[in-house]
This record gives sequence, C-alpha cells and structure tokens, in this order.
Amino acid sequence: MVSSPVPKKAVTLANMNRNLRRAEYAVRGRLAIRADELRKTLLEHEQCPPPPAQALPFTEIISANIGNPQAMDQQPITFFRQVLALVQYPDLLKSEHAAQIFPADARKRAQTLLDHIGSVGAYSHSQGVPYIRQSVANFIARRDGFPSNPKDVFLASGASSAVSSLLRTICDGPDSAVMIPVPQYPLYSATLTLENATAVPYYLEYSAHDIANTVRQAKASGLSLRSIVVINPCNPTGTCLTEAEIKDIITIAADNRLMIIADEVYQTNIYEGEFLSFKRMLRELQRDYPGRYENVELASLHSTSKGMLGECGQRGGYVELVGFDPAVVDQMYKLVSISLCPVVTGQVLTELMVNPPREGDESFPLYKKEYNDIYNSLKKRAFDLYQAFSQMEGVICEEPKGAMYLFPQITIPKAAIQEAARQNMEPDEFYCIQLLEKTGVCVIPGSGFGQQDGTFHFRTTFLAPGHEYIDRMVNFHSQFMDKYR
Repeated sequence: MVSSPVPKKAVTLANMNRNLRRAEYAVRGRLAIRADELRKTLLEHEQCPPPPAQALPFTEIISANIGNPQAMDQQPITFFRQVLALVQYPDLLKSEHAAQIFPADARKRAQTLLDHIGSVGAYSHSQGVPYIRQSVANFIARRDGFPSNPKDVFLASGASSAVSSLLRTICDGPDSAVMIPVPQYPLYSATLTLENATAVPYYLEYSAHDIANTVRQAKASGLSLRSIVVINPCNPTGTCLTEAEIKDIITIAADNRLMIIADEVYQTNIYEGEFLSFKRMLRELQRDYPGRYENVELASLHSTSKGMLGECGQRGGYVELVGFDPAVVDQMYKLVSISLCPVVTGQVLTELMVNPPREGDESFPLYKKEYNDIYNSLKKRAFDLYQAFSQMEGVICEEPKGAMYLFPQITIPKAAIQEAARQNMEPDEFYCIQLLEKTGVCVIPGSGFGQQDGTFHFRTTFLAPGHEYIDRMVNFHSQFMDKYR
C-alpha cells in the first residue's frame, strides 16, 4: 500500500511575505545569534565543567551589539520606578506604610497620573493619554523656546514603533523613496524593505551640495522622493550635527518638498556641546525667513530607551508631527488605532522622562545624583574605549560626541579578506565573528549599517562596565593583525 505524501505546510519560505525575507537587521542578526549560542555554552560549562582543552577562552559574553543599558549595569532612576510601582498597584497609595516607602512627590505624581489614566491595564486613547501628550508638548516648548501643540504629539511604544508608523504612512510601493544616512541604524532600511519602498543612501561625510545632488539623481531616476531621515546624535557613529548642518538639511527639504524624520532619541547623550533639535532650528528659519520654510513637514522622535533612563523594555516614546497635512495625520491616526494604543506604562514613563523631579521637590536631590552619575559613567566609558581604539594598529575612530556607540574604521589585512571570501563573509563580519569567538565581545560589522566601498568598520556600544573587556579587544586585534598581515 502506497503511503500518502506528507501534506505541505500552508505557509512556507517560498510563499511567505517576500519583503520580510529580503529584510535584514544586523543588530540582532548572525553575530547576536552566535553570541546567544556561546552564552548557552558558558551556562552549560558552569553546570558541568568541560576538560580545559574544550573550555571557552572567556567567561562572559559582552553584548556590545545593542544599546541596552540596563542589560549591563545601568540602574533605573529611583523616582521613575517608584511612580511606576504605584500606578501598577494603586492600593499601595492607600497603605499606612506608603509615606515610609515612597516620597510625597512620587505619591502625588502617581495619583495625578491615575486620575487622568484610570488604570494602566486599560486601553488609552489611540494617540496616547491626553494629559501625557500635554506634558510632552510642555517639554518640547521648554526645550526649544517655541510652542508645541499636544494634538501634534503621538505617543508610541518606543521610537521604533513610531518610525514604522511614519514609513508605512508615507510609502506607497517601490517608487516611494526615503533618503537614509550611511551608515544608518538598520531599522530604517529593514522597514523600507518591509514596505516594499526604496532606500536612497546619502553619506554622513556629506556637504549640502552632495545631498542636493543625491536628491536630484533620485528624482531623475523616476523615484518619488518622500522624506529624508536624520539621526542626531548619530547611531552608529556618535557624531552630532552643527546648527549650520541642521539648517542646511532643512533648506534642502524645503526646496525639494521632503518630509524630515529627525530621530533624536539620543538627545541627552551629548558629551560635547549642546543638543540642537530640528524643531528649534525649523522654527528659527521660519521666523527669520517668512514664507520660505512654511510648508516643511517634520516628524521628530524621542524615546525612554536611551539617555540616562535606559528603559528599553518599557517601550515608551513619542513623535511630534509639525507642518503635516491634517488629512495625512488623520490617516496616521487610523493606522495607530489598528493597534489600539501604545503601551500605557510606557506612556507613564514618557511623562516622567519629559517631566522629572525639579529643584525643590523631595525626590530632586536623589534624581539629580543618579542622573549625573549615569551620565559621567557613560562619558568615561566612551573615552576609555576611544583611547583604546586610538592605540590599535590600523584603527581610526572619531572622538565620541554623543549617543552610545563608537564606529571605528579598521584595516583588515589582505589575507584576512581572502579568508573571509572563502567563508562567504564580508571582511568586517569575519573580523567580528573572530572577535566574538576569541573574546566573548559581540559587536556588529559596519556592513550591517552601510559604509563607503573599500572601508571596514564595526559598531560597538560603550555600555559595559570595567576595562577588562577592552583589554581583550586590544589583545585580539593585535593577534588578528599578526596572524593575517
């Protein structure tokens, strides 16, 4: 008797969403997967130690592939977690011991938020709790010196969610194009691939003339150029734009009818100078040159995941839409409504981020100390790693100005490039795999972010504590160069 063939699955690699198959996201790609495998091996070795010859040459994995501060040793801000605890479990406010555990301003803030939210376990308004949107608008106005309307604020489950909503709203097929910086955070290229839209790269070592040429070439090729993305401070390079550079980009956008997506999630991670927002620069141009910049559309993003909060898992953030066609805003509202609402506890954390304790509040001294300690620690770690890279053979690295990353350019010997080709890898991917296998330090190759042809980089965070892992990287690099020179 002939057995029946095994039925095929309804969904296969061949018939699933082809755009998802094409999308790449290096930050959690091959290197991160291998790091997880090695982490599992270390755990197994703890439980059943192997013979010395089989032991790994390190005892921990340093996840320098992703900006995830609290996965390292960054501690939460006490006031924020106190308020979150109270809104999660309101009965604590009624406890006779509440005043012994929680300061008065934390209890008052929690009660105010509960009065406006009801329960964090209930859906909120799809655009976010109105009271919290007003807090965000107040923060933007204080930061920039220009008014902000809470109607223009969309709360989001992290900035990534806001980016996805924006690109889904403005893209309509492969002729839709968005300019993205190179190198860029791969969220943008991956999302554009998912939307079957086109990414048009422009290099960060740009001039206004170069960007304008890229715009002209994209339009001449028949693309419908919709937007330009700017990440400031930059992920992955850590550079910060000057006032003149920001205003140049706004001028190009005004002259070419391009919407600006200003990814400003690292706005408090500034180690030199001050943060200048695109909103402030746009308003100054509109004030100084009446009419010329009137129709510029700007979407600016912020997040609770970075800065001194590092609350990546809480998924809080916002996008402010400036100068948008109201009919388009209505469509974006419809889009976010499909997901019902942003995470409500993330919305609470966003309110705390934009409205922290102030001088005179009971919680202010501790808040200020915790904030400054985190900031100073991040800055020191950034420069410790930068100094190490500066002493490594064939490594060029820009001094850290902002964000949480360094993006050193590395010289890879010809023999290593040939070995990478034999293993079907990009040369910088080969370097990063070797680094991981020898040291336990997981970084991401520059090819995952985009880089100029003929150059090789990797992106690393500087979130890990201590100097021992840095020494491992320095020693590995020296041995790698000696082996393949």
